[in-house]
Amino acid sequence: MDEVTPTPTRVVAQGTFDLLHPGHAHYLEAAAAWGDELHVIVARRESVSHKSTPILPDEQRRETVAALEPVDEARLGHPSDFSVPIREIDPDVLVLGYDQHHDERAVAAALDEWGIDCRVERASGREGDGLLSSSEIKDVVRRRRPEPSVERP
Repeated sequence: MDEVTPTPTRVVAQGTFDLLHPGHAHYLEAAAAWGDELHVIVARRESVSHKSTPILPDEQRRETVAALEPVDEARLGHPSDFSVPIREIDPDVLVLGYDQHHDERAVAAALDEWGIDCRVERASGREGDGLLSSSEIKDVVRRRRPEPSVERP
């Protein structure tokens, strides 16, 4: 009798991942715990419309995410169609970050419409203090930047 090798549970996480920080690491570790393989979709600059444009280039953000231990594969998202990489990966679980603006029910409905049998979960937030968002990090950098000196005639 042939042994059947179980199919690994594929998990997808997605985000911008600009200025990688402990909140990102927590999200990806939590997402990886939902299955056997973690696939991460890194948003392209032109796709980011809900917050400021990423500082780091697309490929640099993808490479940084790919280097993290819980990540099995990191790829750039499609420039205009969110469904393309999801369809290619065909995940079993899609894990949203605790602060991502997506509504779980709307994401589940889209997956169903695309014919993808996938459940949607939401990762918990990271507890503790510190800078846990790229926006917070950028704000601190702006505040610490010295005021430009004004030369007087």
